[in-house]
Amino acid sequence: MLIGHAFEEGVLHLSLPGDLALTSRSAADLEAQALALAHRPRLVRVQLSTADPSPASLSVLSRVRRFCENVRIPLTVVRAVRAAAARLRE
Repeated sequence: MLIGHAFEEGVLHLSLPGDLALTSRSAADLEAQALALAHRPRLVRVQLSTADPSPASLSVLSRVRRFCENVRIPLTVVRAVRAAAARLRE
């Protein structure tokens, strides 16, 4: 799998790698869609694994957003854990 995921309490948590290669973009998008269709979540939560994601990672995020809009599943995006933790220390 290219993306990390967990499903709990109706929320599908997806973790996109920040350094996703352009050649892996479509596969990551299909994984996210398959997970959403399999779990039928009430919410999809996407976390980027870096504060500076690659263009391919941002492209997957955009595709997942469009997919969620089409199937009427709310989507939220959260910051990378490391970046958020570093900002809290400042």
